Amino acid sequence: MINKAESHRITRRDLLQTTAGGVALAITSRLLAAEAETASGPKIDRKIKAGLVGCGGRGSWIAGLFKEHGGYDFVAVGDYSQQAADQCGDALGVGQGRRFSGLSAYKKVMDTGIEAIVLETPPFFFPEHVEAAVKAGLHVYMAKPVAVDVPGTLKIGQVGRQSIRNKRCFLVDYQMPTDPLNVEVAKRISEGGIGQIKMVNTVGMAGGGFSDPPLTATIESRLRDLIWVNDIALGGDYVVNYDIHAIDAALWILGRRPVAAMGAAAVCRPDPHGDARDSCMVVFEMSDGLVWGHDSAAGTNHRARSLQCVIQGSQASAEINYWGKAFLRGGPMHYGGGDVENLYEAGAKRNIATFYQNVIEGRFEHPSVNRSVDCTLSCILAREAAARHGRLTMDDLIKEDKKLEVNLNGLKA
Repeated sequence: MINKAESHRITRRDLLQTTAGGVALAITSRLLAAEAETASGPKIDRKIKAGLVGCGGRGSWIAGLFKEHGGYDFVAVGDYSQQAADQCGDALGVGQGRRFSGLSAYKKVMDTGIEAIVLETPPFFFPEHVEAAVKAGLHVYMAKPVAVDVPGTLKIGQVGRQSIRNKRCFLVDYQMPTDPLNVEVAKRISEGGIGQIKMVNTVGMAGGGFSDPPLTATIESRLRDLIWVNDIALGGDYVVNYDIHAIDAALWILGRRPVAAMGAAAVCRPDPHGDARDSCMVVFEMSDGLVWGHDSAAGTNHRARSLQCVIQGSQASAEINYWGKAFLRGGPMHYGGGDVENLYEAGAKRNIATFYQNVIEGRFEHPSVNRSVDCTLSCILAREAAARHGRLTMDDLIKEDKKLEVNLNGLKA
């Protein structure tokens, strides 16, 4: 959203013509306003009636942040597990009759008269849940990635556009573009601060990795404690589910998705039971020949967890980070930056505050949806190219339109 394809320098006209670019800086200013609001306390005009689908660790935690904001009233929760729904319902003060479980819990939550839905399930379920939410006329706040395959990702794009026509808000919860330091670096790059972009490198290192216990008779045991990240059809693969933050940061800077990728991947974790690949290296190709390298690893390693985007320019270099430093070094717009702090929580709080203001003020721009579609497709492209140990174009990936299936047999409806 902040890049001109020819020279990687931006004019105001170029910015307005790029995908969602016309609202990018407006959204950035609102995110910074949300940061100030988080510090001073939000202005609450009224309570938004909300429902939560996905009451596991991330879902119950983020629902607590919604409650802390003060502008939301959770009236219903749903999860495959009744125990998870009850625990979360207790924490949020949701009545016993509005705590739903099973695969159809999302439908019951949506039938309780809510205005907004918060979706925090394994991403395999997102296209179905989001489509139902948009048809129900709800405002949507959802986690990433938006899907695990091409058909699901394109579906999110379709229903996202329908949400605009419905005059409803839609926000995908990425944190890196909300950090003030990252925002300042991105702004300076957009204004030509590093010159022509020569190379991009992104990194996704997940530190200790994720638990991957033995399979059971049904997938019920995989639907909790982030175990599903080890299953490609449920979680998309590690490069799709975890690395997506860093890849999203690159798309934020470049303003467009890659046209091809090549790479290789492997399963390196001990005693794996899911089919997700926890190590891969990918080279993305952009339409103008720009090269973008991505490194991914999850599991025991000697490097701390990392989600990072490094941009090399003709005059300077810059970094955008999830945990490390954000800065622009050298050139005419040098910026010392600083440490990105507490982004996991602070970024979610900013997004929750932005979502509230969008709903209350009737702002229906959806910049995170368009970029989320491009970002998820880019991650899927990386996954498929690395799995095949070869080169794959984005056009061919989309033409394949391969749908991933999950065996739901034996699960309660």
